[in-house]
Amino acid sequence: MSKKVLTPAAVLITGASSGIGEALAREYAGPGRFLALSGRHQERLKDVANACRGFGADVEAKVVDVADRDAMARWIKAVDAKHPLDLVIANAGISSGSGGRGESETQARDIFAVNLAGVLNTIWPAITPMRERGTGQIAIVSSVAAFRGLPGAPAYAASKAAVKNYGEGLRGWLAADGIGVSVICPGFVHTRMTEKNTYPMPFLMDANKAARIIRKGVERDKPRIAFPWPTYILAWLAGALPPGWTDAVYNRLPKKD
Repeated sequence: MSKKVLTPAAVLITGASSGIGEALAREYAGPGRFLALSGRHQERLKDVANACRGFGADVEAKVVDVADRDAMARWIKAVDAKHPLDLVIANAGISSGSGGRGESETQARDIFAVNLAGVLNTIWPAITPMRERGTGQIAIVSSVAAFRGLPGAPAYAASKAAVKNYGEGLRGWLAADGIGVSVICPGFVHTRMTEKNTYPMPFLMDANKAARIIRKGVERDKPRIAFPWPTYILAWLAGALPPGWTDAVYNRLPKKD
């Protein structure tokens, strides 16, 4: 049975300069806690770091590209040497609009580089020292889009499906080493990414509420943290049905601009 770290002293979060990552940084910020935050936007990341310091946390913030394997390994190993990480949240992710014409090859490759390779680059430098210590938690942000391929965002849905399945597999594999793994599958959350969407987003959730749900789920070492439940049930059902039954519906859904 994995050893659960219910109140982690040292937390690393990628994609912390906006959206769910920013909300998670604020949610975990508090006296006696160290936060290692990364993001793509220096000024926004600086603002988030300062806000977390205002809540009493010790914060290290760094602009680093999660797709850069060597840079991520150097940063995470250096952080862990100073502050052994109890929880790593692989949150960074991107999506691209198709303009109704489908994703380009460049867009698809960029999405996989961040959403899939970026997750590997985040968790693996932390897994080795966690295994040596016999304790730790990994949280991987996937999406309800992982349950069924989306014609309007095929690379995004596929990348999220990959990390969902990978995380669920890792959970069983790493349990013997005392490491818990949770996979997070949010529905629509109000972020800079979703602000660009011009189509209806049912059950749209505030990012701060999403962060609270995620934290509670991670504290309980839940295998899958999916929300809101109506969106999750519909996504799960769509994935369970034969594709031929749902193609007509999904092909009519609006595409990202």
